[in-house]
Amino acid sequence: MSSFSNADTGSKTADPYTQKNVEEPSLKEKVEDLNAFIERCKFCMMTTKAPGNEGLLVSRCMALAATENNGIDLIFHANTESGKTDDLNSSPDTNLGFLTSSGEWASISGKATISTDREDVKKYYTPTLRAWLGDLDDGTHDGSENDPRICLIRVEAKTAQYSISGKTLLGSAVEVAKGAVTGKAAAVNKIRHLSEAEVAQWREKA
Repeated sequence: MSSFSNADTGSKTADPYTQKNVEEPSLKEKVEDLNAFIERCKFCMMTTKAPGNEGLLVSRCMALAATENNGIDLIFHANTESGKTDDLNSSPDTNLGFLTSSGEWASISGKATISTDREDVKKYYTPTLRAWLGDLDDGTHDGSENDPRICLIRVEAKTAQYSISGKTLLGSAVEVAKGAVTGKAAAVNKIRHLSEAEVAQWREKA
């Protein structure tokens, strides 16, 4: 696999920030911290492949509806008539990007499936969906749990990486200021990665 590089730093790491902040705690801690961050964040950008557009990517804001399998798989509500369902029906590959105003983030890559099973939909239904779908006044498409337009998008995670703050805002500011003066990378975040094997191992615990 080819790689891009624009520097030769010899024996010194070219990315001291990542080296200083990357962590490898237990699988349990990694997943639980990821789950807590996602629950706190709630909203993400769901990236899909647009069919017939030579691999062009499209991102849309989505609100987390629920999680399954010990929190590793994510569920979202959607309108079956929206473009995202066409995208996912063509290619199930998706990425979920969570971000906070403080710079914490999570990126989850996985495979998506669309469920229109009414019992499935009713399990996670919330009346606020009516505000997004609207009532078409035809007795069927009314935004209720029986509205056939409501579906679930399940994202089965394959890999994940995230960066959450390991310090208070003041502590992070001090670290960044110190780094700006000394030229040493700031230790402000917990950067973690979940491999496909780790995600599968955690799912088996469900």
